[in-house]
Amino acid sequence: MTFNIRYNNPGDGVNAWPNRKDWVAGLIRFHNADVVGVQEALADMMSDLDARLPGFARVGVGRADGKLAGEFSAIMYRTDRLALLDSGTFWLSTTPEIAGSKGWDTAIERVATWARFRDKRTGCSHVHLNTHFDHVGETARQESARLIRRRLVSLANGLPIIVTGDFNTDPTSAAYRILTRDTLPDAVTPLADAMLISEGGHYGPTSTWTAFKAIEPGRRIDYVMVSPGVTVLSHGILPDYWDGRFPSDHLPVIAAVVPNCR
Repeated sequence: MTFNIRYNNPGDGVNAWPNRKDWVAGLIRFHNADVVGVQEALADMMSDLDARLPGFARVGVGRADGKLAGEFSAIMYRTDRLALLDSGTFWLSTTPEIAGSKGWDTAIERVATWARFRDKRTGCSHVHLNTHFDHVGETARQESARLIRRRLVSLANGLPIIVTGDFNTDPTSAAYRILTRDTLPDAVTPLADAMLISEGGHYGPTSTWTAFKAIEPGRRIDYVMVSPGVTVLSHGILPDYWDGRFPSDHLPVIAAVVPNCR
């Protein structure tokens, strides 16, 4: 699952995080996600989810300082299903190892968090990368896409890859094309949009943006993407709704995937 859970903004009023945290955790539990890439999660929000999701562990750091400050693009995973082998975070900038660095025309710091897992049921390993592209900088989105595809060469080292994230761009964009179609030197093979290759088709709306009001057509900006070594069994965008309210200003995206053993 990938889920932008909207940062803790008191100005959201009835939609502020304290009024949504139980719903967000309940949604994750109900849909039985094994691993969730979250975006816009502040440190206190991560602690709230930790308390409500027993059986999950997580990796990731705050984007402002590489510790607790700023939003996390964390990966939460069920410890009874996945064993963590390695993990890390890099910044979407020209200096990826420098915490808090910004690049190109980005409006704010952006990161990618990755984890290398072994599936306890199958014994197979894979790499999961979760990210959140800039909402302003077009150059930053394109360069972030290129950076991720190139970094995945060493991070995955031939293992199957799952990428989740809020890319702040739709499937007609250059950044989407860079991730899914362009040939790049020293980069992994283009990724596939899980929605398009799902063996069971797609369930739900075709947009992921709500602004807490209504599903806005033509705004699919949250994705699950996979390398050629991953089979997608099903894919859905979840329009879950409670008494007239959404759990976030984005809809979560869920996919059942099978990383093939190397």
